[in-house]
This record gives sequence, C-alpha cells and structure tokens, in this order.
Amino acid sequence: MTVDPRRTALALGRFGLGARPGDLAREEPVEESLRREVLAGTVPLPSGPDLSATPTLLAGLGAEEQARKLVRAGPPDAAMPAGPAPQPIQERVYRAEVAARLALAQGAPTGFVERLVWFWANHFTVSVARGPRMRVSAGAFEREAIRPHVLGRFRDMLLAAATHPAMLIYLDNVASVGPNSPAGQRKGSGLHGNKGLNENLGRELLELHTLGADGGYAQADVTALARILTGWSVQRDGQAEGLPGSTAFRRGAHEPGAMALMGRTYLDVGPEQLRMALADLAAHPATARHVALRLARHFVADDPPPALVARLSQTFLDQDGDLARLALVLIESPEAWDPVPRKVRSPQEFLVAATRGLALAPEPRVVMGALASLGQPFWSAPAPNGYPDEAGAWASPEGLRTRLDVAARAGQLAAGTDPTAFADAVLGPLATDETRTALRRAESRAQGIALVLMAPEFQRR
Repeated sequence: MTVDPRRTALALGRFGLGARPGDLAREEPVEESLRREVLAGTVPLPSGPDLSATPTLLAGLGAEEQARKLVRAGPPDAAMPAGPAPQPIQERVYRAEVAARLALAQGAPTGFVERLVWFWANHFTVSVARGPRMRVSAGAFEREAIRPHVLGRFRDMLLAAATHPAMLIYLDNVASVGPNSPAGQRKGSGLHGNKGLNENLGRELLELHTLGADGGYAQADVTALARILTGWSVQRDGQAEGLPGSTAFRRGAHEPGAMALMGRTYLDVGPEQLRMALADLAAHPATARHVALRLARHFVADDPPPALVARLSQTFLDQDGDLARLALVLIESPEAWDPVPRKVRSPQEFLVAATRGLALAPEPRVVMGALASLGQPFWSAPAPNGYPDEAGAWASPEGLRTRLDVAARAGQLAAGTDPTAFADAVLGPLATDETRTALRRAESRAQGIALVLMAPEFQRR
C-alpha cells in the first residue's frame, strides 16, 4: 500500500499528539499505526516516586496539614527548622503528575490512545481548583479511574469515575446524607425534606457523564440518583474498615428504600443499587448519542457530520459500550478523514505538538506556566463540564496573542533549528505556499520557528 504523507500529517494532528522529526517519513500507512495502538489493548501508565495511590496521597496531605497545625500551636519562641520551607505535598505531587504526562506524550509514537485518555479525563472532569485534596488526587483519579478503562467498557469507567474519592470530593458527595437514613435522622434532616442531600454528583452524572442535557431526565430523576448515591463517601481516620482516603459505602448514611430512576425501580440492596443504576444509564440510547457527539466533536469538527455521530452511537449500543471498538469505528469512518482541518488545537495539544516537533524536553515548571497563561492547565477546568471543545474558546484574539508569545519563546529555545526543516518535519505537504513564503522572509531562525507554530495549518488539526 502506498503511503500518503499528506494523510500521515493529517492523522498525526487530528488523532495523535503531533509529528516528531522523522514521523512523516514512515513507511507504514498511518491508519495501521492508529489501529495497532487500539488493538494492542494497553494504555500507558504514568510513573514516578510521587505518584502514589489516592489513599496514600490523601493520608500524606492530612499528616502534613496536622503537622502544620502543631507547629502553629507550639510556643511562639520555638525555633523553626533552618533552610527553605519544604514544598507542600499537593504542589510536589501535582508537578510530578504533570511531568509524568508530558513524558508519556513526548514519547508516544502516534499518541492516539493518549489523546483518548485526555478526552475521557475531560469528560469525567475533576478540578484541582477545588483545593488541596483535589490538587493532590486529580492526577491519581486519571491514573486509577480513567486509564484502566479507556479501551474497555464505558460502564466500568463510569462506575470507577463516579465512586473514586476525587469525584466524591469534587462534587460534594462526601457530605450527602440520606434524609431518612440513620445519620439523617440523627441530624434531624428527615424532618426537612431533602436537607442533607447533595444533588451535585447525581445531576452531573445525568447531564454530563451519561444522558446529556437533552437526554430526557427530569428533576425527580436527579433527586432519585442523588439518593442512590448517599452513603458513597471517603474513608476517614479511625474508622474500622478500609484505608483512610479510600472509597467507602456508609450504610448508615444511605437513603433507605427503592428508588425510581428513568422509568426503572432499583431496590435498596446497598452498594449494588448504584452499580445497577449506572449500568442501565451506561446502556441508555441517550448516553450513546451523547458520547458519540462529544467524541466526534473532539476529534473531527465542532459541528460533526451527523452520519459519523449516528454510526458511533449505533456502535456504542451494538458493542455494549466497548470503547476500543468505538475508537476503531472513529478512525475507520470516511467523515473523520476530511482533508480540511476543522478543529483548533487546544492549548495542551498546541504545546505538546510544539515540544514534540522541536524535540524539546518539556520542563514541567515552564510548561505549567505556559498552560496557565493559555488557559488550560492540567485538571483545572473551571466547571464540571470540563474544558470546551469548540474553536471559539481557544481562538479568541487574546488567546491567539498569548499563543504568539508562547511560540516566540519556543522559537528562542529552538533557535538552532532550521525553520524550513521544521516545517517539513511537522507539516510536510500540509505547509502552504503562504507559510513557506513567510519563512523565507523571516528575520531570524527563532522568528521562523514561531511562524511555523502560528501557521494556520499548525494551529488547526
């Protein structure tokens, strides 16, 4: 089979993390590279000494906070340890998590599976903006609830995400108490309707994670799912069962009785009540449409082709939410290979593609600063619906000015790189005559590199 370098360049941007030097000279058709990533069935796991399990991280944070309290409560003339104060655990862990993701992105041959991880982590958003517990556990959430299921079944990822300590903390389910549960009765909440019941997680599970805003659910369904979720919390110190910081089901805080959700009744069978409810939501036709639309919008176009969305939706239903099969159908669909690039690279995609193309070793502190200025730090979406996928969110005049600043800094770091060779390596036949003319007129190599990074054919995928 003849290899089309234009198709290779298109795929490395649209489905992957961007071309590295030499990638456009591959002799294997790019479709086979993408397919092989999925069929291998493996999802790379970040690694590093600070990347522990969630209970360990939360316990470490708690111990550090307790130590600080003891220091503050000590004698006012107590001597402080010499030297600079140690970096707080949440900052050390957050930087380590980012560094591990950047290393995986830099080394990925194509990066399709890594892009799928990014997509699903954004679909099931948790945010470090909610405080130290989230800052220390957001990366672990991705490692523990998302990556193991990216090529598995949607229902398994849904359950893992919904019951992970980070999600329970982020959407306040740890504080949700069934009004008629023993704990609720002790607080007197049973006398006041739904007092003590927190609907945040139940609402987002329906609106964002499964059915979608137009999925046909009502407020009564939100309340029912919130009641099913009561009792799902995080283990505290001094409790008899489980590690502190791990997921816990507290029977005494769980709302008793059967619950009617989306036309089905779920008996009060403890933690199985939630598992059955989520399994049915995962198999719902509205969930299939919602997931298909978001997947097509992320990879193909802000307004994706209806035929592609319909094909993905039907595959989701026919294959019982098999996400590997869904990914294969995406890359096998002709609509996904429209030669016109219709997506604007998000800041994370832009920065990773730049460092891959320039063969720069990403320094976590520098990358974190650049992503903050561009508006897309890792796991920092301002709301539970995650970072937006539409061009308008990233292609504003202010956003493009910031990208230009970042591109200029990258050009200075790679000033020894020949801009024309760089354009050939990362864009190849996608580079337009206008871009090549601008490169010939560049006043310096650094400016030429910046021009390639800001070219429409690099900014879009």
